[in-house]
Order: sequence, then C-alpha cells, then structure tokens
Amino acid sequence: MPQKRILSLWFPRLAAERLLRLDRGLAGGPLAVVADRRGAQVLASLNAEAEAAGLAPGLPLRDAHAICPDLVSRPENPHAEAAFLATLRRWAGKFTPWVAEEPPDALVLDITGCAHLFGGEEELVATVEADCAGLGLSVRLGLADTVGAAWALARFSGATPDTGPAGDAIDQEARATRSRATRRRHWTRGGQPPGRAGPTGHPPARIAAVGSARAAIAPLPVAALRIEGETVAALARLGLRRVGDILGTPRAGLARRFGTQLVRRLDQALGMEPEPVSPARPALRFALRLRLPEPIGLEDDLAAGIDRLLAELAPRLERAGRGARQVRVEFSRTDRTMQAIEVGLARPATAPERIRPLLAMKLGDIDAGFGIDQLRLSVPVHEPVHAEQHRGHLAAGEAAAQGDGRALDDLMGRIGTRLGLEALTRLHPAESHIPEKSATIMAAAFAPPSTDWRPGPTERPLRLWPPEPVLIPALPGLPARLRWRGRDHEVVAGEGPERIAPEWWFDDPGWRSGSRDYWRVTTHRGERLWIYFAHGAALSPGWFCHGAFA
Repeated sequence: MPQKRILSLWFPRLAAERLLRLDRGLAGGPLAVVADRRGAQVLASLNAEAEAAGLAPGLPLRDAHAICPDLVSRPENPHAEAAFLATLRRWAGKFTPWVAEEPPDALVLDITGCAHLFGGEEELVATVEADCAGLGLSVRLGLADTVGAAWALARFSGATPDTGPAGDAIDQEARATRSRATRRRHWTRGGQPPGRAGPTGHPPARIAAVGSARAAIAPLPVAALRIEGETVAALARLGLRRVGDILGTPRAGLARRFGTQLVRRLDQALGMEPEPVSPARPALRFALRLRLPEPIGLEDDLAAGIDRLLAELAPRLERAGRGARQVRVEFSRTDRTMQAIEVGLARPATAPERIRPLLAMKLGDIDAGFGIDQLRLSVPVHEPVHAEQHRGHLAAGEAAAQGDGRALDDLMGRIGTRLGLEALTRLHPAESHIPEKSATIMAAAFAPPSTDWRPGPTERPLRLWPPEPVLIPALPGLPARLRWRGRDHEVVAGEGPERIAPEWWFDDPGWRSGSRDYWRVTTHRGERLWIYFAHGAALSPGWFCHGAFA
C-alpha cells in the first residue's frame, strides 16, 4: 500500500485576487479587503502592492490609510469568496478526486497514487503553480505524509519562530540573577530572537520526503501545529518556540498544562492520529441527451423523443430518492441554434405521466427551423421524495378514499405552466389577533396545505377588504340604518360588539383610529356585513365596513 501523500494549497490573497479577477482596473495599486471585526474595520486580505507598502492583515483601516494613502478598499463578501473557493475545489479535481475545502482560503488534496500521472511530485507541484499563475492567484504549497505537516509547510516553511516573552526574560528574573542574564546571547536563552519572515518570504513550494514529516516540521514555529494563539504565547514564555522543542517533551505534562488540543495536533502532524481528508460530496445532477440520426420537426416526433428520455430519467430519480420540481428540455437545431422549454411541478415527481403533459403544453412554442438533431433533458431543481407509510388498514383505507392529492397537484402544475406557479396562492394561519393579519399568503406549489387552523373567538367574514367608510353619525352603538357604497341599508339584526385593540408595539397606519368595536349585521337586502366603530386616536372616530359573510 503506497504511503499517503497530502498536498495543502493556501491562497493567502484569495479575497483580494478574486476582486482583481472581476475588475481588472483594480490591478494598478494597493488593494485591501476590509472586514468587520467586533465593530472595527480591519484588513482581511491584501494584494501584493499593499503588502509591499507595509500593510498586513489585521491592521485597522484608518491606520492602513495613514501608512498608504493610495490604498483602495473593498468590503468583505464571505458568500462570494466561499463560492470562489468551491470553484477552485472543482479545478483541483484535475489532480485528484479527493479534494476538500479548508475555509476560508485553503484546499487539501490527497494525491496518493496520483503524482505519477503528472511525472512525479515535483512536476505536479509545478503544474499547480503554473495553473495558479495563469488564474492570477498567489499560492503557497506544502506536501507531506499528513494533513498537519502539509498545512504547516504551506504556511510556515522558511519562517523563523515567533518573537515572544521568554521565561528567562530580564524583567521576569530576580535582581540577583539579572547581571548573569545580560551575558546570554542565544535567543533560546533570553537573547534577542531573530526577525520573523512573513508569508511573502516563503519559497513557492515545500515538499517533505516520504516518512520525514517529523524532521520537516521540527524547525517550524509552534504556531504551525494549528493551535490557539494563547497556547503559542504560553509555550513561548517557557522558551518553547519551535515544534522540535516539544517533540521530546512528555505528553502527559503537555496535556496537563496546555490541554489535550496541543497533544492531539502534534500527533496528527506526526501521523500517530489519523486525520482523513473528507472531500465535498458532488451535487446530484440529472441530465440525458438524445442524438438523432436525422433531423426532426414534427410535434409528435419531439414528444416521442421526450418520452424516451423521461422513461430513462424516472429510474434514475427513484434510485437517488429525488423528485423533479423543475424540468428543462433543450432542442438543438441543425443551424447551430438552440431553443428550450421549462416547466415546474407543484410537487416533486418521478413518474413520466405526470411530467409529460406539462412539457406537451409548451411543445407548440418550439420552432424546428431546418430540423432538430439533438434533445437534452435536465432537472435543474429536484427535492427528496419520502415514501408515506400508513399505520394500519384503517388509515390506508381513509387515504385511498380521500385520494393522495396527485390530481390537485397535477392541476396546479397545468395552471402553473400557463400562468406561473407563483400565481397560485393559498392562505396559512398567522399568530395575530388583527383580522387582516390572521393569515399569510404563500405560494401553493411551495407550501403544503395547513391543517392547524384554530377557530377564532367569533365568526369571521369570508371576504375582507380595506375598511370603507359608512356614512352615519360617529356615535357608538348599533345603528338602525347605514349608508355604504352609495346605498342605504336597514339593519335587521346585529350581533356584537367584539372589541379588537391595535398592536401597541407596531405603528400601523391602518389602526391609528384606535380600538374597534366590530358588529355582525344583517341588512334588509339579505347581506351580512362586518362593520366596526373606531373610537378614535390619531384619527377621528367613525363607522367603517371591513368585510362580508357568506
């Protein structure tokens, strides 16, 4: 079994170089991507010109402008950067199928058994660098036997240990021993440590030979073990600045003083604890293509081709446990042009007999021209389909008597094909005592019917409209006559009042007339109206009609 080999790709300027790829006009000067960290604007990513000007990530934006007045800043866009990293992951699939993301700016590749396809590890690394240079991206690479070692080489290869207070610093020693401390020159004994090289000082690639992960990471700073900054500072206070300084230290003492995370990261870097690479699962895609030996143009021939594709699509969807919510058919013509039709379904479906009628409704929109020689059927949107299990014969019989709802779904699909699925709506209950807010309008195709309608305190009208004024004196109490919509009505019967108060935590313009006393009245014409008397607040009191009963 070949030795596992891990390649770590770090893109230190990913956010800034993504913007440079989108807008080539930004490439002429310093550029910084600004992020909000605890209410402060700090630099998150820089291009090469900004780093050459002396800027560094984490620097406040106002200090950066003082150092580099020509700095151009852009806000951070985490979603776009994550999408760009996913694009780079798909690009890295050309080297190995085992690629994982390390947000926000790195990839991990398991290239075990793949390097010989590119002429060896050196040639594979050179190919990666050449591709990144062509994409306009800066990359740092590390290649080792473990994920931890490759991560450390990619970020810290060539860097000296970080500067920090040592346990034998002159200000931490007793007065009697300070005279001896001045004679110490080496940085491991309290002397002045050497300067640290930044990320831009890294060599372009670092490769550790097979089985030499321990020797490769020994001279690196302890921060290369992927531990917290507090742990790095605590180790530095004891004079432990390199990974090699803690390799021979007893593990029990390290775990007791610095926690198990330090020991775990060290074991992962050395390969004593496995750390597998978990690649992202590829998205499910369903697409079929039918090439024709001779061009066709009749509607019946196109329908026959769609039938062949649907018959092959159905078992694929069933095996994956998915149902089509949107189906697209592309027709390639002999003159190298393409036309397409697209339909949506009210519920996810796999059966061809439920998809075929919707596509047939739009076949008349296709202009075959000189003939169509290729059909492509795809499912851009699909959802999981779960089988419904009935509890006992009684429940199964009730479900069979009521039907499974497919007829209604197919009807919504046919109407949605002509008008759009968004045009079909249904009401869902809402948590509000205000009449016009007691229900929410939702798309019928994307929201199942609600079964938790709670009965109101009193009967509610079937139809509601914006309150319309009723021309009677503004006096409380049920009136004997009223004038509404230009007609006089005699009140035959009335029930009420039902007082509804406005939501005091909202300033609703429609409720600035104060509390309302609702009445259910029956007129001499047989109409049942829902009227109310507004007691007045920011607006004058008066009578209004709000709805009608069935």
